[in-house]
Amino acid sequence: MSVSGMLLLLAAICVVLAAVSAVLISVFLDQRGIKTPFPFMGLFIFRNLSRYREITRTETGKIGPLFYSYVVPINTALILVLASLSLRIF
Repeated sequence: MSVSGMLLLLAAICVVLAAVSAVLISVFLDQRGIKTPFPFMGLFIFRNLSRYREITRTETGKIGPLFYSYVVPINTALILVLASLSLRIF
């Protein structure tokens, strides 16, 4: 497997981790009365992230771990895809 292919595989793993975190954030918000329709979960991810951040900050004084378990992998996936594309070009 080429380096570019390996980077894309790692990016796909990061996207899966971010998707799991998005589902867990939706479950967290559902338990607090903020419903998210399953088919539209991708459309409401930014709304859910901000609400999760605010709720956990008011409850505990810190931002909850699910926020970072979404933001870090999704940004890592973006960087890995860009690195993979740059290796394919050069």
